[in-house]
Formats: sequence, C-alpha cells, structure tokens
Amino acid sequence: MRRPLTRVAAGLLATAVLSAPLLHGEQPAPVPPQSAAPAATAAVPFGVGERLNYEVRFGPIKVGSGSMEVIGLESIRGRQTYHTQFRVKGGTFFYKVNDVMSSWIDSQTLASLRYVQDFEEGGRDREKKYEIYPERRVYQEEGRPEQPSVSEPLDDGSFLYFVRTIPLEVGKTYVFDRYFKPDRNPVKIRVLRRERVKVPAGTFDAVVVSPAIKTKGIFSENGHAEVWLSDDDRKIMLQMKSQLSFGTLQLFLKSYRPAATNGAPATTGN
Repeated sequence: MRRPLTRVAAGLLATAVLSAPLLHGEQPAPVPPQSAAPAATAAVPFGVGERLNYEVRFGPIKVGSGSMEVIGLESIRGRQTYHTQFRVKGGTFFYKVNDVMSSWIDSQTLASLRYVQDFEEGGRDREKKYEIYPERRVYQEEGRPEQPSVSEPLDDGSFLYFVRTIPLEVGKTYVFDRYFKPDRNPVKIRVLRRERVKVPAGTFDAVVVSPAIKTKGIFSENGHAEVWLSDDDRKIMLQMKSQLSFGTLQLFLKSYRPAATNGAPATTGN
C-alpha cells in the first residue's frame, strides 16, 4: 500500500469533520443529550459508552476497519474531560497500519486539553503527545518547548465531536479558527445538500458536508471530500468519500452503539 493511503486511513474520521466550523458571528445551538450526564457536562448528543464502527475501503477493496468511542470521563489538571478514541486498523499483505488517536475534551467547554497520536505503520511505531492549555493559549508537544495556540482549541479527534453540537444549514459555509495549531486555520465546511443514504448499519437521512483545511491530503483546499452526517440531533458520521489522485477512499458505518443509559448501552446496526 502506498504511504499516502495509510496516512489518509489514519486520519479518515478525525480530519474529516475536522473542518466543522461556526458561521462567523454565530453561536452553536445547544443539542439535547442522548443520555443522562453529570451536572458538570455540557448538553451534547454523545456520552460515555457511545461507539461507532466503520468499514474502510479503497475503491472496491476493503482495506481495514475503524472505530470512534467515548471511553469515559477523566480528570485532566482538575478539569473533567471526555476521553475519546479513534482507531484505524488494516492494510494489505505488504503494509499494515494500526493507528490510534486519543483526545481528552473538556466536558463544559469542549476545548481540547490533551491529544495523543499512536501510529504503527509498516512496522514502525510513532507516538506524539500534546498537552493543550486553553487558559494560556499555548500547546506543548512532549519533549519540545511550548508553542502559541488559540482560544477554545480543538484537535483532530475533538473536532469529530464538536461538529455534532453546531447547526448545519444547507447552502452555508462555516468558518472558524479553533484548530490548536494556528497555521492550520481557518478551517471551513460547506453544507451541500440533504439526501438518504444506505450503509451497512442501515438507511438514514443525511446532511452532506464538504470540509477543507490548510493542509495536504484528503481535506486539502484543492481536493474534494464529502461526509454524510445523520440528519438528526446526533449527527453521527455515516459515510465518507474522498477523491484522491490515486483513487477513491471510502468509509461506511457498520454499527452504532448509543451512550449508556441506566446500565449497559444498547446496540444498533450489524
């Protein structure tokens, strides 16, 4: 497998909705939670125990699987956070990938406080750890000096959850400067249309968006990618397609487990 493909697969979900912005001058409308949450958490459409499983394909060929999960509530520097994890595993006979991206998201502000990338690709293991300090507008990669950041910063993983809390009106382009590395801003998302989509988990009404970010890859400003989000309060990612110079990368929802409510969480899909 060519290295660009593995890099795309690793960031498939994460950088996908990474362009989930606010319309300039607009504030996000609160979304009712899907399950009971502690008083210290903001009203959000996700919670502890939620898990989404995906099938990853390159053209017609299945190259792996992915998942998104809210693992639990954890304290980071005295602040309660959602610990979320995105994982992609797969590859070909010649090249394997097992990538994990973990985020710790402030449960009140949804700002990112910690971000860890653990990428195992082609037999090489690479880990990056970031501590993010919204109150001082700086971030620090482990072993390196502090760098300037932004107010209410978001990393690749936390963007996946932040986008689910904002309105998405067809025909509008949302823009904001919240990525924790300032040179990647602004990020944009165009809301293209509504349509009905069939994936392994079932048939859903969807809102289709096109994200763009100042970087190379599947969501570059010169490329073209589309993401299907469920057209309801949950806004879960149903499907993604990205046209690349060497083919089409696709991701399909296989199953969805809602957040736990009064016991073990229910499961939908396959």
